[in-house]
Amino acid sequence: MEKSVFLKKEGFTPKNKVLDFLIVAQDFDYSLKDIAKYSEISYPCMKQLKKELIRDKWIILTRKVGKAQMYKLNLKSKKVQKFIDFFWSVVNEEVDKHLGIKEEKTDYSGSAPVAMPASARGI
Repeated sequence: MEKSVFLKKEGFTPKNKVLDFLIVAQDFDYSLKDIAKYSEISYPCMKQLKKELIRDKWIILTRKVGKAQMYKLNLKSKKVQKFIDFFWSVVNEEVDKHLGIKEEKTDYSGSAPVAMPASARGI
């Protein structure tokens, strides 16, 4: 599987792997087993990390399906929203660097920059 640009830049920690997966796949909720599988971390590690993610309000319980509890990213949290912005800024910066797009320096004298950088979300 292709490694995430965000993880290459910010590190392959279990928490980063889980947040990377949940940001990219934020439209759905997942069981802990599925989060562990798609984040490529062990299930025992995910069970331990779950405690921190719930305590710090990174993820929320959405529903129960049989014995499985389903979780998703807590998009109502300002901290999570800021982290998502940070995530995409890291990805955009790396994509721009890879494509050879130079960052425009903003001239605050009133004139707008000529070129617009590519967005990773639009790719």
